[in-house]
Amino acid sequence: MRQFRLKPTLFLLTLLAFTALGCQLASVLPANQSSTLNTVEAGTTEPQPVDLVEVDAPAQVTELVTANLETQFIEVYHRVNPAVVHIFVFDEDGFLLGTGSGFVFDQAGNVVTNNHVVADGREYEVVFASGERRRATLRGADVDSDLAVIQVDSLPADVQPVTLGDSSQLQVGQFVIAIGNPFGEAGSMSIGIVSGLGRTIESQRVVAGGSFSIPQVIQTDAAINPGNSGGPLLNLSGEVIGVNSAILSTSGANSGVGFSIPVNAVRNIAPALIAEGEYSYPYIGISMYPQAFTLRQLEALELPPNGVFVSGVTEGTPAAEAGLIGHNLSTSFTADGDYIIAINGEPVRNSDDLLSYLVFETTVGETVELTIIREGEEVKLPLTLGERP
Repeated sequence: MRQFRLKPTLFLLTLLAFTALGCQLASVLPANQSSTLNTVEAGTTEPQPVDLVEVDAPAQVTELVTANLETQFIEVYHRVNPAVVHIFVFDEDGFLLGTGSGFVFDQAGNVVTNNHVVADGREYEVVFASGERRRATLRGADVDSDLAVIQVDSLPADVQPVTLGDSSQLQVGQFVIAIGNPFGEAGSMSIGIVSGLGRTIESQRVVAGGSFSIPQVIQTDAAINPGNSGGPLLNLSGEVIGVNSAILSTSGANSGVGFSIPVNAVRNIAPALIAEGEYSYPYIGISMYPQAFTLRQLEALELPPNGVFVSGVTEGTPAAEAGLIGHNLSTSFTADGDYIIAINGEPVRNSDDLLSYLVFETTVGETVELTIIREGEEVKLPLTLGERP
């Protein structure tokens, strides 16, 4: 959401940024302390003393690491901040609806942000770090991924597009940087780590039978507040690895649980929004049992621990045409529906795996092979993907 529009528990914001610190520290002894370590060589029984190397002061190591980190943070900020923008959203009468963040995607002046930042607007104004202002037009928006692209006519002379990273290579514990405009405070930076990977948050679009989800969302403890939405989450190389989108909070302020749309989704979706104004998602047409089965339930259903239970099949969809079978477990807890365990040979552990594969690895019109368990037997089922309604 924009700066002042909040939901009860999952708050959409208006800007934010992430990467890994690839260093290891050896064990260090306190200063002026020596020690010996008894080791046994293979095939011997007599311990041999080995002198350990003394280190003058662990504090020096800490200071060195801190100084290096500070240098990296400062370098990333000065390199990327010129490409981070403050977005002002107005209605048709010029009334300010809210503000958010975004970042320059290409030399053509396309700016990536969140859909919820620009969704209600009719006019847009972009302010760069230099203070220069530009009017912007909406190129395209996608509710399901919460991504949108607006475009300015020209970029300031010192502004270069951001560099995109690879969100599939992220690891929990990596340092991340968020740059944005929390509470309207332009050019603000916060730091944190990747707190979790593979999160899923629901789309703001509700359709018959439920809603779609955004897969592979990044969880971070970098401070994200209203106004950060649409801003970049960066790694220590200054590459964008996510688009800050939401926080989990009871107050509407940062709680240390923020969510960022993975940059690999941006790679797929942003070019389509620029070219076509919309993005077409591959679609199967099933409902999935929303919870993980307990061991007792798996034993009762005689199913393996990893997979997706098909609880419903929508008429006229690719799933129906391929012959997938669904079963509502609330009516009877029996394995009368299909259980998907792989797609194109890739194991499916849960619904997030299936959704992620469809979004990031397939296209509309492609034929995939589902491996399912039906009546205790493993079956291969071809299915041609449709377009998400």
